[in-house]
Amino acid sequence: MQNYLAEMVGTMILVIFGDGVVANVCLGKTKAHGSGWIVIVTGWGVGVAVAVYCVARISGGHINPAVTIALAAIGQFSWALVPGYVIAQVAGGFLGGIVVWLAFLPHWRVTDDQRAKLSVFCTIPEIRTVAGNFICEVIGTALLLFGVLGIAANATHIKQAGPLDFSAVFSTGINPLLVGVLVWGIGLSLGGPTGYAINPARDLGPRIAHAFLPIPGKGGSDWTYAWIPVVAPIVGGILGAALYVALGF
Repeated sequence: MQNYLAEMVGTMILVIFGDGVVANVCLGKTKAHGSGWIVIVTGWGVGVAVAVYCVARISGGHINPAVTIALAAIGQFSWALVPGYVIAQVAGGFLGGIVVWLAFLPHWRVTDDQRAKLSVFCTIPEIRTVAGNFICEVIGTALLLFGVLGIAANATHIKQAGPLDFSAVFSTGINPLLVGVLVWGIGLSLGGPTGYAINPARDLGPRIAHAFLPIPGKGGSDWTYAWIPVVAPIVGGILGAALYVALGF
């Protein structure tokens, strides 16, 4: 149970930082209004690093169903733990969305743009095309898993036949910071087309929060698109992890 609690709290921290920076940039009458994409991706990168520092020693700091499922797919994590991890991560995303809503409570009323309000909670593609959006999320998440496994391998300096102890790898030193830098870089390089979900819980949990919260003039939660930032990151994560293993790195 402690593992699940850690994943929920870690994902909540990630979303508070990440959705919080989007709210700061996109909602009306904030001090950071209009400050742009580099501010947004920096906030997300810092959020990942802080979240992993906080919970990695307990749960491994996955904070992302795509990471959990990909690690299980290559034999580095127990499938028996996957459902609990995923549920905890989505719940953490939901709670993080609520915290951000509370933090910016006066600003929802002074923001007329429904798209801006929705973008605080979840991703929205700039050009809506199923194939293009799906492929972009697959590539971004594949790079995430390839990078995470590379960081883990360099931290351990050994090849293990069994599962890596990710709790040990990502709970000390600069490794959580490196994962944050990786996410920052993916956002800078590949985030423009879709907003780079690369994490089903980061998108689905807050999107559910958006649907239920009493946000003035919020509009719909864009459920027709919502499957892409859930399915594509899972596919991309498995592909990235499998490629890393296949190359023998």
